[in-house]
Amino acid sequence: MTSQPASDGLFESFRRAEMLIARSRPLDALQALSPVLESQPNDASVQLLAGRAYLNSAQLQRAEEAFGRVLDLDPADHYARFALGKALQRQGRLAEAHAQLKMAAAMDPRPEYQEALGEVRVRMAVNGGGDPDDSD
Repeated sequence: MTSQPASDGLFESFRRAEMLIARSRPLDALQALSPVLESQPNDASVQLLAGRAYLNSAQLQRAEEAFGRVLDLDPADHYARFALGKALQRQGRLAEAHAQLKMAAAMDPRPEYQEALGEVRVRMAVNGGGDPDDSD
């Protein structure tokens, strides 16, 4: 989050939202984050935190929008790609999820990214989508 002279209250709201997400209270986190989102809608860290709260509260379309905004601001954010992939997966949009998860795993081969990519590949194969990597 960018620092501005009058942002002490916003910073505290941001930190409170982080703490609430860590405590599995995403709706409370969104409430705490609301003034920060309103004040700094183009801050990637604010959008990322909002996206996490939306994802954890099953507001999948809003999560998709927040993570998409992060990627508009920072296309190299591998976590935003991973989280966007998870939001798309939960919406049943497996081909789109696969593309995002594949990019995230290529950018940073963390085990959780690889695992999520494998889950989507299995679901696509089970649903008759074949192997998504055959076209590569």
